[in-house]
Amino acid sequence: MTVTEYNISVEQYADSIYRFVLKNIKDTEKAKDIVQDTFEKVWKSHADVEASKAKSYLFSTAYHTLIDSVRRNKFNADWEKSDTSHMQTNNDYSDLNEVLHRALDQLPPDQKNVILLRDYEGYSYKEISDMTGLTEAQVKVYIFRGRNFLKKYIGKIEMLV
Repeated sequence: MTVTEYNISVEQYADSIYRFVLKNIKDTEKAKDIVQDTFEKVWKSHADVEASKAKSYLFSTAYHTLIDSVRRNKFNADWEKSDTSHMQTNNDYSDLNEVLHRALDQLPPDQKNVILLRDYEGYSYKEISDMTGLTEAQVKVYIFRGRNFLKKYIGKIEMLV
């Protein structure tokens, strides 16, 4: 796709991509960001895209960018919209780090090790597999099970704070 064809694609499809994204997330600012990210990604690979397939490529990229954004923001709380009337504070001591370490100590050693390597140290599944001698599938299963246990053990974060 040439620069001229790219610019024509932007003019032709920007509004429809924006509407598509907005229908899914219902947030105008996030929708604008996703559309901008989409066009940026397409621009980076515009030399590899055929002009005749620009529309489908743009919509596919927008869809994947939307999914990535939703996954990334899935656990972010919107504190301005939250109802704080039922929340209470107490003067009890609560050290979140201490609670997390107690929860980690409850895990079987294999699960604890892979979670620490992945979440604390930032190693990839492949690197953890090489270090521990486990298969990548085993590493993923141990991390999944360990995280599920931690979620259940710690419970709601509001209860700790």
